[in-house]
Amino acid sequence: MTWFVDKYLPRHKIFVNVDHKGLLREGVYGWQWSTDSDSRPREFEIEIHNRLSVEEYTKTLLHELWHILQHVRGDLRDKRNQRLWKGIDHSETDYSDQPWELEAQRMEEVLYHEYHTYLTK
Repeated sequence: MTWFVDKYLPRHKIFVNVDHKGLLREGVYGWQWSTDSDSRPREFEIEIHNRLSVEEYTKTLLHELWHILQHVRGDLRDKRNQRLWKGIDHSETDYSDQPWELEAQRMEEVLYHEYHTYLTK
């Protein structure tokens, strides 16, 4: 988390709490949400499935951190029961077509490679 925040959010004061729990019933590896504000979120909660391999865990964490970046930048917003991406309501968009998910899925591989390179320097 420190690597990501230092690299991608160095000027922002954010707080992220990560909980590890069984998420098999929910059918996800992880998710995140803001705990303080929809307009200028700076406090977040991430839940990650507690039985992932190191690689899956790292990619999931980076994926969820990318969503936090999307919220902090203001690209992804929750406003009055709407999910907005760059100002456009996507509340009814299927999960597999949500632009913030497509971006985070692309970025998790990029971030994983960057992080792995950072660790092996």
